[in-house]
Amino acid sequence: MKSTTATISVTALAAAALTALMASTATAGKWAQNHPRRAEVNARLNNQNRRINNELKEGEITKGQANALHHEDHQIRQEERDMASQNGGHITKGEQNVLNQQENKVSRQIGQ
Repeated sequence: MKSTTATISVTALAAAALTALMASTATAGKWAQNHPRRAEVNARLNNQNRRINNELKEGEITKGQANALHHEDHQIRQEERDMASQNGGHITKGEQNVLNQQENKVSRQIGQ
């Protein structure tokens, strides 16, 4: 009887460990930052960040304007992450279009 109980306990422990491993692997895959649409959105955000910093460095915008633009970009980046977390690490074409429109608005504000 003890042998059967021990076998069941070991089997249950192994099943729990396997379940935990699968859950952590699924979570890691959830943030597929190299997905093409995510990569395009994030590349644009990185480019805008550089543009904002250059405009500030050249004195074409104030520190307050730069902070406001960085804040808008940060909100777009957070929205992109939220969208991806709801779609298994990806964003849809429609979500990409929404994010691109938001990025276009910020882009037009840079260097006015």
